[in-house]
Amino acid sequence: SFGYEENPVLHNISFALKPGQVLGLLGRTGSGKTTLTRLLLGFYESNTGSIRLGGIPTHDLKRSSLRRGVGVVTQDIQLFHASIRDNLTFFDPHVSDRHIEAALRDIGLSSWLERQPQGLDTLLESGGSGLSAGEGQLLALARIFLADPGLVILDEPSSRLDLATEMLLERAIDRLLQGRTAIIIAHRLETIERVDQVLILSEGKVLEW
Repeated sequence: SFGYEENPVLHNISFALKPGQVLGLLGRTGSGKTTLTRLLLGFYESNTGSIRLGGIPTHDLKRSSLRRGVGVVTQDIQLFHASIRDNLTFFDPHVSDRHIEAALRDIGLSSWLERQPQGLDTLLESGGSGLSAGEGQLLALARIFLADPGLVILDEPSSRLDLATEMLLERAIDRLLQGRTAIIIAHRLETIERVDQVLILSEGKVLEW
């Protein structure tokens, strides 16, 4: 459970995902979906019970290790006033340009990169100004490809895109999920066709599992 003792936000939630499985997490706004994912990321700590990744309780993991093992893509993309390279690698100089270009190619952004005046050295504006919503989402996916986490959390990233960009994003997501454990947060049942299991939350409780 999570929340104040007299008014917990999540109640008696229990589920398990095997490696490589994809969970669809559904529920209306306020049902507890975001709170649950923040628990998984270590932003919150549960009042009771435990969360385990690979059999290890998350409170036994260093925050840096936990964040490296879990990748998140939301509808709101956070970009820095920095080069494309630094935005994708989070300023890690050990990631080669070859790997960055391969990640962009995998998600369909090779032609976009070719149009940038200084290639990977092109500066992006803080907050993604100058990028379309689709380009921002695809860059966020490229970050995940490069980080190569074991668990991926997708917060319905395609819900605000035009059809053509959404199809491109969906193909990239299919590649991303190959061999990975994932949680897809959705508001509509039709958006989770690729999942293996479904967990429906309502007012912080499991409505269906």
